[in-house]
Amino acid sequence: MNLSSLWIGLLAGAFGGLVGLGGGIIAVPLMSAFLKLSQHQAVATSLVMVVFTGLVGALTYATQGTVDWLAALLIFPSAMLTANWGARFANRLPEWKLKRVFGWYLVVVALSLILKPYIPHVEEPLQGWLRIIPLVFTGAAAGFASGLLGVGGGTITVPIMVLLVGLEQHTAQGTSLLAMVPSALVGSYTHYRHGNLAQAHVPGLVVGILVGAFAGGLVANQLPEFWLRLTFSVVLIWTALRYVGTKSKPAPKEASLEP
Repeated sequence: MNLSSLWIGLLAGAFGGLVGLGGGIIAVPLMSAFLKLSQHQAVATSLVMVVFTGLVGALTYATQGTVDWLAALLIFPSAMLTANWGARFANRLPEWKLKRVFGWYLVVVALSLILKPYIPHVEEPLQGWLRIIPLVFTGAAAGFASGLLGVGGGTITVPIMVLLVGLEQHTAQGTSLLAMVPSALVGSYTHYRHGNLAQAHVPGLVVGILVGAFAGGLVANQLPEFWLRLTFSVVLIWTALRYVGTKSKPAPKEASLEP
């Protein structure tokens, strides 16, 4: 087992456990920096981590009765479909463009961390078949983001489920964790077929993220949430600035044929 992969998994899992998000937004930059993976490889490998994070996290929430199984089932089809599209689209993008998109997504995540406590709970949520529309939409959006960027998509699904569907915050988070598993499976398989999965690093990353998520969840209850969210938001913005400024590399000049 690669020790560098293990430490990256631990850090990503701890982040997810501390602030209630998937570890992909931390794992992808760390894998690019320390494992020297390309952006495409980091995205593909991160999706495998998302599968295990989603499974363990959803089981934890389910034991507390905070998973809406019907809502998750309604999200599954559109998320699986668009995760495949997102992964295929990612492989058509040059690395510098994929990094820029990832950077802007980090900005969105940072803002969502700051605004998380201020998401209002609707008094009259959608009822009956009308609930299907936002759930299908959120599945499509989150699935595409998952396949494209190697993330779980909770930043997209949780606010929509709270604001439109009327789920309680913890139930929305538990449902989001469950809903991300099928789309992450589809996205990681699509990337695998394109040869992007760094298989040698998967065992260490998976073990690390599971241990880190458990530890992060325990520590989160002992620390002030506001300062946690603010600190990680600053870190994400700093990371995002490095990504959004990525430029295409100039094409190498052809060697002169003159003697």
